[in-house]
Amino acid sequence: MNARAIKRAGAVTAGIAVLLPALAGCGGSSGGDKSAATQPGTDTFPQSSEPSNLNPADFTTQIDNPYWPMPVGARWQVRVTDPQGESLNEVITVTNQTKKIADGVTARVVHDVVYDHGKPAEITDDWYAQDKDGNIWYFGENTAEFQNGKKDTSGSFEAGAKGADAGIAMPAHPEVGLTYREEYYAGHAEDRSKVLAIDQQVQAPAGHFTGAIL
Repeated sequence: MNARAIKRAGAVTAGIAVLLPALAGCGGSSGGDKSAATQPGTDTFPQSSEPSNLNPADFTTQIDNPYWPMPVGARWQVRVTDPQGESLNEVITVTNQTKKIADGVTARVVHDVVYDHGKPAEITDDWYAQDKDGNIWYFGENTAEFQNGKKDTSGSFEAGAKGADAGIAMPAHPEVGLTYREEYYAGHAEDRSKVLAIDQQVQAPAGHFTGAIL
């Protein structure tokens, strides 16, 4: 389970629970696919390998999407159990740093450390920016996994370099049936998402929450 998979499981910062895409709640309606063209103010959400064709002038590093706000200084602590039953801890921090991505967009740097039995198992800088319509885009990561004393950086990629491209981290207007690419780097990062339900309820150790997305 990599850092982004854990991150999508949920987070708590300063006592306030922030529900991320994978911690969405139970049950809900489903519907037909709604691709990019149906989104208000959005020309297209990439689905697979097609280019995103983004205009850097449309983006900001001030991320305030209500489903996943990323104010500078926010710090989330996450504890999850992976499919093998192993408990992992993660600390995610929104830094005051930015990065000029190869595709021209300036993105916010979010620092992410996964701990396994108290030792760093993965250290990542993720790159996010928000477009003028409020959609959060993901532009890649500089990541290193540590196993048996060996460092593996093969999961790193950057939109606009070596055929990699950006994807959607959180839509501004999620609707049931909406599909979108989260990231694209052939053979390394090809996640896709589909909204199955909205306005869900979630019970978590931090409390009871409504308005979650499945």
